[in-house]
Amino acid sequence: MSYTNVALAAVNLAVEKKKSVDEAWRLAAEITFPHSKDSQTKSCPKSSFLGLCSMGKVKGIKESDYTKSEDNKLYALTALDILAANRNQHFAPTELLRAVLKKLNIKTKTHNSQMNVVLALWENDLINKLNPIER
Repeated sequence: MSYTNVALAAVNLAVEKKKSVDEAWRLAAEITFPHSKDSQTKSCPKSSFLGLCSMGKVKGIKESDYTKSEDNKLYALTALDILAANRNQHFAPTELLRAVLKKLNIKTKTHNSQMNVVLALWENDLINKLNPIER
């Protein structure tokens, strides 16, 4: 189980079950990681998900102010730019993070599952259509 599962379940809970976006993530994390409070409350993947939702990038979720985490939102949006500009290229989460860091000119950043969330939404056609650098 991973944050890929959490992201997909959270979209389903928010769109199909009409849960708030924050509650949808919380419930999805509890289901995915029933025995790990740390995994349930890990902030980086959650903030990436909420950041994309905040910007209206996730299909079926209305743009609103869901997070205050500007860094993780920026990483997720930059990842979407990279994916949109390289539609025929497959990225592993760590490869995508390296591309994001390079684009943002950041020397080091630990992989904290942000890219798993972005890739889950991208690969499952849950991102609203976009062009590179569209925010």
